[in-house]
Amino acid sequence: MGRLPSPEPSSSPASALRTVAVVGLGTMGAGIAEVLARAGHQVIGIDVSADAVRQAVAALESSTARAVRRERITERERGEVLARFRTSLELSAASDADLVIEVVPEDYALKHEVFSALDAVVRPDTILATGTNALSVTRLAADSARPERVLGLHFFNPAPAMKLVEVVSSVLTAPAAVAAVTELARALGKEPVAVGDRPGFVADGLLFGYLNQAAAMYESKYATREDIDAAMKLGCGLPMGPLALLDLIGVDTARTVLEAMYAESRDRLHAPAPILGQLSEAGLTGRKAGRGFYTYAGAGSAEVVPDDRTPGARQAGGAGRTVRSVGVAGSGTMASGIAEVFAKAGYAVVLAARSAEKAERAKARIAKSLERSVAKGRLTAEARDETLARVTPAASLDAFAEVDLAVEAVAEDLAVKQQLFGTLDKVCKPGAVLATTTSSLPVIACARATSRPQDVIGMHFFNPAPAMKLVEVVRTVLTSDEVHATVREVCATVRKHPVDCGDRAGFIVNALLFPYLNNAVKMVQEHYASLDDIDAAMKLGGGYPMGPFELLDVVGLDVSLAIEKVLHREFRDPGLAPAPLLEHLVAAGCLGRKTGRGFREYAKA
Repeated sequence: MGRLPSPEPSSSPASALRTVAVVGLGTMGAGIAEVLARAGHQVIGIDVSADAVRQAVAALESSTARAVRRERITERERGEVLARFRTSLELSAASDADLVIEVVPEDYALKHEVFSALDAVVRPDTILATGTNALSVTRLAADSARPERVLGLHFFNPAPAMKLVEVVSSVLTAPAAVAAVTELARALGKEPVAVGDRPGFVADGLLFGYLNQAAAMYESKYATREDIDAAMKLGCGLPMGPLALLDLIGVDTARTVLEAMYAESRDRLHAPAPILGQLSEAGLTGRKAGRGFYTYAGAGSAEVVPDDRTPGARQAGGAGRTVRSVGVAGSGTMASGIAEVFAKAGYAVVLAARSAEKAERAKARIAKSLERSVAKGRLTAEARDETLARVTPAASLDAFAEVDLAVEAVAEDLAVKQQLFGTLDKVCKPGAVLATTTSSLPVIACARATSRPQDVIGMHFFNPAPAMKLVEVVRTVLTSDEVHATVREVCATVRKHPVDCGDRAGFIVNALLFPYLNNAVKMVQEHYASLDDIDAAMKLGGGYPMGPFELLDVVGLDVSLAIEKVLHREFRDPGLAPAPLLEHLVAAGCLGRKTGRGFREYAKA
């Protein structure tokens, strides 16, 4: 499936879709009605609830008044939009519609009832679209008197703002119907993506697996809800954390979607986390109920208020140790970036590499980075010089003898790191904190290479370290409270956001990110959707800064495969097994941007 080519100028199937009925005037239905009315269509809003009808009218009046105040439309245009929207409590009002979009709750019996009633009301040529994101479009079509005119039209919330529309066809859908609604979506200023009929389609099929894993992570008490959400926002650039997003979507809605996905895939990653069922059964369905994973000021409110799960002042065993000097081991991009972070914050930094030449090159990389900051007006020349003066290059770890904190940022190889920690144990003074920046290896294995495992902790910075605000603080079962407190205090000093997590594969970010990336590869492998459509769906429908294949090519397919293997080995879940397509590309040397070819080809530098 994929984005359909634009029809020839002479054919305009969407031009026949002048009158559109929207059945179900909840948040999504009202939003779709607004989009259609503002685009010039005659819209019939239908709902069995008079309250829902009144709220939909009020919402349109409010949004158009706001548009007038912002000078996006005139008062006259506002009047025309409002005049194009009429409402009814009866399905019979859809008799004049060229297209009916059903957006009632995700319940098959209810949708089936609506479609059966519509069969008796609308014209034979009317297209019937369901807004489902979890139920079978094919089943609804097969039960209809006009299966060739039934398809899925999945808008994203809020409909006026979100650009993505998934056009879902079954094996019964006529191409002309698909073409008509595809052109309509384009005319509405949306980006239509054609997909086949399976639960979740593209965007939700990837999104809900990730949300489910986040819920399970919280339920296991691996990390707090605040830390999980902060990690994914700061580590991946997402507009919302997964638990806050579940509250926005509706915990019950998420559970329904996941149940449908699991029924088809039998993938344990899609089996709803028990906490979703517990919250749903208790009526704690998210923002709409005033409480879900978070507690809100009231039903329907977006304002989070403190509750009994809100972290108070962190109890980390008292104050941490004093840190004035920091040693950074390594000469790559991450090592120089971390050294720059500490030097900018006023720490004396020793930057140690395997040779004096490599250490000087790493310092030169810092100088170049600082110069860019000066050129952009983010740093003064004086601050640049002071920062650079705090960095002392060294050709040996012996230079770490007096540092208070030693941070290793060498190759992601356990044997290499263990050897380095053995050396740090001999070189560093008693009481020095020893930190690893590993993103996938067990911190405890590094700690056990020393005679002071209580002083060893993980500090996982994100690349590029000067720009990325997140640090995952990884405690082992042996890390002391004092060392943990020290690292959190240091994070605050260098203006990073620390999140606490235990010592297991992937920590927070990679444990949630890479299964999502792996599932995207599986979609391509199964010929369900194209690279371009999946990337577009996640950027336009999920608010992701990069599509999964763009991100994989940037991270490196070999790095991604290594992390996925670690996750699979630790959790033993079949759903985490790396996609064969990813393994084949790595075996072929197609590693992403760094080799000029990964999932896409790139111009050589």
